[in-house]
Amino acid sequence: MIAPSLLNLYVDDPARSADFYRRLLTGDIVEQSPTFALFVFPNGFKLGLWGRTGVEPATTVRGGGSELCVHVDSDEEVDRLHQRWREQGVEIVQAPLAMDFGYTFTGLDPDGHRLRVYHLAM
Repeated sequence: MIAPSLLNLYVDDPARSADFYRRLLTGDIVEQSPTFALFVFPNGFKLGLWGRTGVEPATTVRGGGSELCVHVDSDEEVDRLHQRWREQGVEIVQAPLAMDFGYTFTGLDPDGHRLRVYHLAM
């Protein structure tokens, strides 16, 4: 079985994006250079932030074409994170609401990548 373990997001400023994600996801940066930053989370998932100008082959895609999703344990945790992210200045493009799959909200990172927090409906 093939099991993806790393998501790279192409960003304009890896240092700025690394600081944003460190504050938002309370994770530790395990590797950082002027063109790249890497987070490794307790569940083994890796998030790479790669400077758009150094990517080969070059990319023309900007943020917004996908979502980095974070599952939480309750609707209350969705609301708590929504409030915290708003206080941190995250642009919220979808306030908390119930959808067919669960309770959720969506924000944007500095490059326009979508960040969805959700609690699955039972």
